[in-house]
Amino acid sequence: MTAVTDTLAKPQQRGAIAQSISDSLVVTKRNLIRMTRIPEMVIFGLIQPVMFVILFTYVFGGSMKIGNTTDPEVYKNFLMAGIFAQTVTFATAGAGAGIADDMHKGLIDRFRSLPMARGAVLTGRTLADLVQTALTLLVLAVVALIVGWRPGFAEPTNFARIMAGFGLLLLLGYAFTWIGALIGLSVRTPEAATSGGLIWLFPVTFISNAFVDSSQMTPWLQKVADWNPFSATVQACRVLFGDPGVSQSQAWPMQHPVWASLIYSVLIIVLFRTLAVRKYRSATA
Repeated sequence: MTAVTDTLAKPQQRGAIAQSISDSLVVTKRNLIRMTRIPEMVIFGLIQPVMFVILFTYVFGGSMKIGNTTDPEVYKNFLMAGIFAQTVTFATAGAGAGIADDMHKGLIDRFRSLPMARGAVLTGRTLADLVQTALTLLVLAVVALIVGWRPGFAEPTNFARIMAGFGLLLLLGYAFTWIGALIGLSVRTPEAATSGGLIWLFPVTFISNAFVDSSQMTPWLQKVADWNPFSATVQACRVLFGDPGVSQSQAWPMQHPVWASLIYSVLIIVLFRTLAVRKYRSATA
């Protein structure tokens, strides 16, 4: 009897997983189509990071000390990993605002009336945001090359390592969109989701090694920056891109940045996806 039960349960389990994946892809497609019909969302999402690249490169270049030099070319290559990481994490605000808007319009309640997996709505939304983030990152990389960013400027690197760096960036961005999803489900309006999604991002991105060498910070602030999950990804990208200014800190995330970045991102996804799906069930019940 037990064998028969197990045999019946396995196909049901496979069917549930397949249904969840299918539902998630349908919601992803819906959100991507929506993005193409509102091109301003994509355009403004591209303009902001491009402005950051240009402003930081030409305003701060030559005034920031990296290692023992203030050479603008050194800072330009040091900066880009931080700008890339900031760009993917700032997608959090858009994810939160989109989910809050769907809730405000009652769309998520209509989704709940359909025979679909509970987590598919949120997974589909975050996957669509990941596609948009990848597009933004591609455009940003082209602009960075135009203004003088050169992977391998300080250390030899290759195409596979560069792609691995961008992979870590996208993984971090995907992890942070789940934080945005939780925020979007926890507020009442898209405006509140946008504000709530940005307030905590500024200390996370600026108390880090993204724009300055953390060794120049006061000791206690340096420890915060070195153990910041955001800093781990920036450090990993500098290692993989062969950029200058790789931190010499003895903190574990700075000594093993690739592993630290992977571990941090996976933990964030697991934790905040669980919280977001739980919030989704209670917030729309």
